[in-house]
Amino acid sequence: MGPLVPDIISGELNYIIALIIGIGFGFALEQAGFASTKKLVGLFYGYDFTVLRVFFTAGITAMVGIVVLSHFNMLDVSVIYVNPTFLWSTLIGGGIMGFGFIIGGFCPGTSACAAATGRVDGMAFLLGSVIGIFAFAEGYPLFKDIYLAENWGAVLMYEQLGLSREVFGIIMILVAAGAFVMTTVIENNINHKETKWFKPTIIKNSILVATPILLVLMVMITPTKTEVMNTRIDEKIAAGECNPKMMHADKLAYELMNQYYKYNVIDVRSAEEYKAFHIPTAINIPLEELHNKENLGIVLQNIKTNVFYGADINQSQRACMVSKYFGKSDNFALDLTATQFNQQYFLLADIDENASKTEAELYNFRKDAGIKLKEIEETVGNLDKPVIKKAGRVKGGCS
Repeated sequence: MGPLVPDIISGELNYIIALIIGIGFGFALEQAGFASTKKLVGLFYGYDFTVLRVFFTAGITAMVGIVVLSHFNMLDVSVIYVNPTFLWSTLIGGGIMGFGFIIGGFCPGTSACAAATGRVDGMAFLLGSVIGIFAFAEGYPLFKDIYLAENWGAVLMYEQLGLSREVFGIIMILVAAGAFVMTTVIENNINHKETKWFKPTIIKNSILVATPILLVLMVMITPTKTEVMNTRIDEKIAAGECNPKMMHADKLAYELMNQYYKYNVIDVRSAEEYKAFHIPTAINIPLEELHNKENLGIVLQNIKTNVFYGADINQSQRACMVSKYFGKSDNFALDLTATQFNQQYFLLADIDENASKTEAELYNFRKDAGIKLKEIEETVGNLDKPVIKKAGRVKGGCS
């Protein structure tokens, strides 16, 4: 398994937590009877479908949890690592795994559980797993081509079917319910038992199926936190309440030349636009990512004053509204676009010979500002910029 909370819980503590969770998981497996081969292979012979019910229920629970938590911005699904699909190695490996499960009566996890309880067959299965791992590692050059063939990347079924995550979730819940009913009938027939459906049981199971469906439906019909924020901002704009404080470009240039460390200049354009040109000392947070958890720590800090600018004035004004929405009131929107600022300070046209003294002074100020700002950018480099911690995918899982 991967780290639980990277950058927050230390690697050493993660190992301790993983050990405790592993012990708890093994205890749950043993209590469910999964340390017994008779219980496990019952899935293949039709007399006991406990394995299917347990793991299907776990999958549905995790799926509904992901859908609900991501809807309320409590989980960033973009950083969930999805194992890439290597078609041929998946099919061949799945076949070997299936034969091993039927013949040995264990999967890797349950064999460890059985071995921990002192079962000799579990220990033998684990030994076979170790030998198989060693043989694969030593013979990898022979298997490499077929192992890496048909790399489909991270395949998500709902995307392949052209469905939303929520619709696919409801379908899977119904499939699980149907599978539980069907396997109960098969199980009773194999064990020569009569299948009876009592009213209390039907009501209880109906509630168990309806609950996750209602949770997913709630996600489908209720707006996300981001949608609520954008709706409220749109309402304020429509009502004429969008009046963020504006900062004149010359004022910003003067402040950056003399006390740049007091300002948090934020470019809300795309990363590509930012790379093409940005105001010296500015950091890049695209407007649509401004409300993300990892960026709010930068936007809502109390030490510096935020100055937003973008490809147009509306972008910078909206960024101010977003920042204010989350509680930061000390914001300014630049009165020029990025392109206009570039032209005004770094692509200055020659001044007219007949220009007035005021115009000449303004020209000289902007010319000097352009030079000074570039010098500041080269001097401070990345040292003065807040460190943006991007959430990374954590690779992990279990066999």
